[in-house]
Amino acid sequence: MDIRGLGYVTLRSRDLAQWRHYASQVLGMMVAPQEDGQRLYLKMDDRPYRVLVQHSDEDGFGACGWEVAGQGAFEQALAHLQQHGVTVYRGSAADAEERKIQALAHFFDPDGNRHEVFWGPRQDFARFVSPVGLKGFVTNDLGMGHVVLPAPNFERCREFYEQVMGFGLSDLMKVRFTADSAEPQKALHFLHCNNARHHSLAIFECPMPHGCVHLMVEVQGLDEVGRALDRVHTHGVKLTATLGQHTNDQVISFYIKTPSGFDLEYGCDGLVVDWQQHTPFESTVVSHWGHDFSIGREQAQ
Repeated sequence: MDIRGLGYVTLRSRDLAQWRHYASQVLGMMVAPQEDGQRLYLKMDDRPYRVLVQHSDEDGFGACGWEVAGQGAFEQALAHLQQHGVTVYRGSAADAEERKIQALAHFFDPDGNRHEVFWGPRQDFARFVSPVGLKGFVTNDLGMGHVVLPAPNFERCREFYEQVMGFGLSDLMKVRFTADSAEPQKALHFLHCNNARHHSLAIFECPMPHGCVHLMVEVQGLDEVGRALDRVHTHGVKLTATLGQHTNDQVISFYIKTPSGFDLEYGCDGLVVDWQQHTPFESTVVSHWGHDFSIGREQAQ
């Protein structure tokens, strides 16, 4: 499969009003008008949306929307999935209309994470104007950011993403939640598609109650990260990791809880990679500095 990037994500929420406030006043996204009260389209660039929040009776992550080059690549992707024994469900015209694209299909990984492959995003070319003065998000050829998904059946998922979906390994980690050496290590692999973003997907060897470890969005500089951190404190959003810089993708970021229950990483200065020159490696530490994740666990107690 020739995946060009993470085109969109879908989320589930019991409280769209909470998501509207969080997205606009904390994250700095535009909220497109929607009359039926069943969904929110969150705009990050010149596309109509990058995040679709759907009203639901439960909170959680919905799906990753993976973009391919066109109709031919879309049909090739579906045939490739079916050749590998993956059940593929073609979306209806109504599904495509809701996603504002030409066509889509969905399928599931070995742990039940939902993925959508699509082509032909609809473009309205309306300017992104942040309600809080944010300059903009880093998207375009790099996709909208990255997602980290739970993969308790780790080896099956790793093989699925690399051998079936065509992701490449960027690098890897083995992590523990505590300093106890008796705690089993959990694998964390970072995967890239056909763009220069360090990773568009990562998989973590651990179940997560809301179907996602975190969603990452990238802004245009450290000042924007700092201003967003001020907004986090102003609006009382739960901080789940302090400001820090990762060792692998070099992102300077903090983590916060979303209204859908999983975390969001808000950062800048992500590594852009020439894959012809890159060699995957194992990081033995998560960050150069900062990123104290214990703050999230303390607040949860």
